[in-house]
Amino acid sequence: MYLTRFRINIARPGARRLLGSPHFMHGAVNMSFPEVPPRGEDGPRVLWRVDPAAAGRADLFIVSPNRPDLTHLVEQAGWPSAEQPGWTTFDYQELLDRLAVGSTWGFRLTANPVHHIRRPQDSREAPTKRAAHITPRHQIGWLLDRQQRAGFEVLRIPAERRLTEHGSEHEVIVHNRTPTQFGKFEGVAHRSRRQVDFTRVTFDGRLRVTDADVFRRTLTHGLGKAKAYGCGLMTLVPVRAS
Repeated sequence: MYLTRFRINIARPGARRLLGSPHFMHGAVNMSFPEVPPRGEDGPRVLWRVDPAAAGRADLFIVSPNRPDLTHLVEQAGWPSAEQPGWTTFDYQELLDRLAVGSTWGFRLTANPVHHIRRPQDSREAPTKRAAHITPRHQIGWLLDRQQRAGFEVLRIPAERRLTEHGSEHEVIVHNRTPTQFGKFEGVAHRSRRQVDFTRVTFDGRLRVTDADVFRRTLTHGLGKAKAYGCGLMTLVPVRAS
């Protein structure tokens, strides 16, 4: 497994085109590999996420089973004349092997928190519809509902450190809540156009590993829906002992 960080030059028209469409970015990420990466449930998949960064750029993170070649992205959305290639790839397996039950980490996750609803006018036999969680409270609740099955637990804030008596109990915040819409052409001749509509949110917080094997799967398979469009990738940073 590999973790790659690519520096995006947001001043370039090609970069703005990619940043404005998760569908285009998904295609550009897939073009980093000689063969289209598999999307099955059995093995690790390609995950990606874009984070804002300083100095007129954004950072694209990619987790993948194979090492990517991002030369085409440098030409389209990077700094082609720079001496450095514009991206750095790390051996992600080293970090995965360090994961142990009880270890604590800072994390960032961009995800698509959804639930299934049935409208009041629908009959009980009508299928439920997928809908986005709108409020930070429900979005955090979505994450907490999945933590046990994903091999981790978000750390709790001691009562004496909470800002209010009924404040958040967990060390996690939600930001960059972004409703996203774009058209996607489908079919053999790409003649039909489907509207894709979802909400991306980013979680920052601290967690403890509860099942190392399951957590490794979460990091390499992703968490939640819309993985092809920049959701599901969780990255970690070590937590320094106080």
